[in-house]
Amino acid sequence: MQPAQKATFGRRFAALMLDWIMCLGIAAVFTPKAPGAAQFFPLLLLFAEVSLLTVLTGSSAGQRILRLRVVDDQTNGVVSPLRILARTLLICLVVPAIMTNNGRGYHEVLTHTNVIQL
Repeated sequence: MQPAQKATFGRRFAALMLDWIMCLGIAAVFTPKAPGAAQFFPLLLLFAEVSLLTVLTGSSAGQRILRLRVVDDQTNGVVSPLRILARTLLICLVVPAIMTNNGRGYHEVLTHTNVIQL
């Protein structure tokens, strides 16, 4: 069995943008011009979509389109739901913008996950 190939920054960023655009579209339908707290609705949708789909399938919608998968960084196996929730929360807090020397985001380092290409 050959080792999994790590996803490039470009593909990971593109997957996140696909997820974000989908959530913005859904939010626009349900909260058109809604004031106040509804401004956070797209972010809540992103959290729910990424968390739920990653727990169930190993990939968010954007990652699935680009053939990416979230795995445990040691075993390349399934990641626990709690670690997925923590990882998604860190993404929503924009922690991925802080990169380590080897190109991984701190959200991955802190949750011991990695994104691989299928």
